[in-house]
Amino acid sequence: MHTVTSADGTTIACWQNGSGGAHLVLVHGTAANHTRWTSIGARFAEYFTVTAIDRRGRGDSGDQAKYAIAREFDDVAAVVNSLDGPVLLFGHSYGGVCALEAAMRIERLRGLILYEPPIVGDGETVYAEGQLARLEALLATGDREAVVTTFMTEVVGAPPSQLDMLMSSPAWPGRVAAAHTILRECRAEDTYRLDTARANQLAIPVLLLLGGDSPGFFRTATARLEEALPNARTVVMPGQQHVAMDTGPDLVTDAVLDFWREIGGVFAR
Repeated sequence: MHTVTSADGTTIACWQNGSGGAHLVLVHGTAANHTRWTSIGARFAEYFTVTAIDRRGRGDSGDQAKYAIAREFDDVAAVVNSLDGPVLLFGHSYGGVCALEAAMRIERLRGLILYEPPIVGDGETVYAEGQLARLEALLATGDREAVVTTFMTEVVGAPPSQLDMLMSSPAWPGRVAAAHTILRECRAEDTYRLDTARANQLAIPVLLLLGGDSPGFFRTATARLEEALPNARTVVMPGQQHVAMDTGPDLVTDAVLDFWREIGGVFAR
């Protein structure tokens, strides 16, 4: 593990593996930490120097009493800027929003991969009526695991088989430990709006990953991104939903490696 200091002084922990000439920076989603990438990290480490971030408020990273989503953008940018050599940035879900906004603050990025970031439009909401209130009530009672399971089933739409897989994974204890961060991120993503004019200026190649069986909300969000980003294309992973890193790891790794080759990336093994 090594650490990077973000713009507001928060310490961001990074876990590094591999020794490739190019860097792959991984940004996890809500409630997770760097262990979210365990199922695919080893294969990526054959080709890249892989840096998996613990986002603020979880794992070995620090936090601040007052939360603002923009600070997360700064965190990711600080990590990328600390690395030498070409960098490929990969964000999943809420981490995809953080990666996208960081990419618009970084000049030296070679490529960007976004897997189902929750991008909503004006007048839309990520959440059904009462969902956030239920999460808040569960957190108030101290039932942290119920906060995570409710979020995964009601908000993400994970079927029972995927939830069982997550609960048995090495990432699960970290998800429960970070349960208190779920509500603040839910509220932040519900008010976040993509500046499409700025996004249209992002010239780097972008790969959008989408599960073939993902809920309609993620399909709409991905289509919105493909329209806004001038150099983006979408790869649909058949039979997958929001956690293909666990349910279809080869589909994810193959798509990323193919994308790196397509944009002229070189593997130094």
